[in-house]
Amino acid sequence: FWKLKQKMLLGFILVSILVTFLVSVASIHPSLSVMYKTPKPTGEVYFTETFDDGVLTGWMLSKTKKEDTDENIAKYDGRWEVEELKENTVPGDRGLVLKSIARHHAISAMLTKPFIFDTKLLIVQYEVNFQDGIDCGGAYVKLLSSSDDLDLEYFFDKTPYTIMFGPDKCGEDYKLHFIFRHKNPKTGDYEEKHAKRPDVDLKKFYSDKRTHLYTLVLKPDDTFEMLIDQSVVGKGNLLEDMVPPVNPSKEIEDPNDKKPDDWDERAKIPDPNAVKPDDWDEDEPSKIEDPDAVKPEGWLDDELQYIPDPSAEKPEDWDEEMDGEWEAPQIPNPKCETAPGCGEWVRPMMTNPNYKGKWKPPMIDNPNYQGIWSPQKIPNPDYFEDLHPFEMTAVSAVGLELWSMTPDIYFDNFIICSEKEVADRWAADGWGLKKLVASANEPGMFSQLVTAAEDRPWLWVLYILTLALPVGLGVLFCWPTKKIEEDIDYKKSDVCKPITKGELEQAGGEIDDEAELEEEKENQDIAEEGKLSKQIVIADLIKLNQNLLFQMKEADESTGSGDGPMKSVRKRRVRKD
Repeated sequence: FWKLKQKMLLGFILVSILVTFLVSVASIHPSLSVMYKTPKPTGEVYFTETFDDGVLTGWMLSKTKKEDTDENIAKYDGRWEVEELKENTVPGDRGLVLKSIARHHAISAMLTKPFIFDTKLLIVQYEVNFQDGIDCGGAYVKLLSSSDDLDLEYFFDKTPYTIMFGPDKCGEDYKLHFIFRHKNPKTGDYEEKHAKRPDVDLKKFYSDKRTHLYTLVLKPDDTFEMLIDQSVVGKGNLLEDMVPPVNPSKEIEDPNDKKPDDWDERAKIPDPNAVKPDDWDEDEPSKIEDPDAVKPEGWLDDELQYIPDPSAEKPEDWDEEMDGEWEAPQIPNPKCETAPGCGEWVRPMMTNPNYKGKWKPPMIDNPNYQGIWSPQKIPNPDYFEDLHPFEMTAVSAVGLELWSMTPDIYFDNFIICSEKEVADRWAADGWGLKKLVASANEPGMFSQLVTAAEDRPWLWVLYILTLALPVGLGVLFCWPTKKIEEDIDYKKSDVCKPITKGELEQAGGEIDDEAELEEEKENQDIAEEGKLSKQIVIADLIKLNQNLLFQMKEADESTGSGDGPMKSVRKRRVRKD
């Protein structure tokens, strides 16, 4: 059994050393050197942009103004720059950075070729990093609708778009937009259709100051997926999961229908046959004076509860003609402090047992109840059925039209394509390197645990339990199953006749002999019973001999020459528990 415990103890020590090593390694900030190359598309694409050349080739800054806005901020004069990331920089990798706060920004570029919504997937993918966090602002992209009069110099908020996709935040409202403009086949009007909000918590993507990859996948079967960092955060069907729905209701309420004057919507009515009981007195008050109350003894009827302050003095500048007659301020009467009360005693009020209030007839089911009235349904004159809303208006340009109260929003690595493999390869060559560098620059394990506990204090309990568990197991498996205490009961010496030093030495020899016999007997008992170890018995005997020698020394000191009387030493037995 002891060998098993020793093995378990050794294993526990090795595990502890391994955990300590791993924590130490994880606490080191590794330096990672990456070789960055500008991503190249590996298949057919409709648009790509990396900004790595440091210039905005092909991009157009808007020169117009935003309508229905204060003239001081209506102009799209927000500044854009091409820069590297401020943190977790990948050398050679640049992005488009929104620099101004409280300004309107608008920039756009034409696609390599228009995207036609027919039989191919639409994949829109790009990177965003809120380098300073975000208070209020968006980082969404618009796919501008193809038209003969599309002029990017006049790109503004009312420029027709087909799809809007990306993050947006104001206050504590964290959104991931997917909006498409659907054309009514009957009227030709466009209406925005919004995807339902994702069920995941989006807050960390706005606050961790890391680069995140946003992807929209729109399929010809009218389904869609929204991904962040290549993980699906929302999906649905264009026919079922958009607000308002793509297709209107077949029937609507008749706007000309009116509720009849005799329509009774009352589910309950007062019982017309009910009669007020004869003993129902509506004039009884709800509260009455307590007739059993008695004025407390010692009540000071002649004393006022408040009296003029006797120490108050009229101000020197008091003008009675202007200010009126001066009166000292009122203070609590000190005589009332020790009395049950002062002034006129009034009986306390109590609930009136005869009070019933105003009588009302009980309510009964209305025999004429007709339910809640609603207008009748009629066929919807504007009804249509679009079974393939994926077939949207073609797009020929991409644009960013944004307002932000936080600067340094970073955009990078735009791609619009139809093949998932192409988008994934593009992401691996760009966003994948940023993710790798950011992970390498993360704080060590210990720092991460402390940081996490700052936001979630309950984690400290988990940490303590995690550390206490191996310690508890170590104590459980390594502590002896039975603790044997050294408990030697030394009885008081009996007083006997005086003896000489020679007799004491002879007695000591006999004691030593008897001690040896006692040792043999004890060893036999231990071997038979298996309760005491050999080491413990030896320790007991050593202590016994030390005690005898100590008493012999005391005897020498008390007799001086050795001829005087001495007290005998009585043999003691080792107590066995």
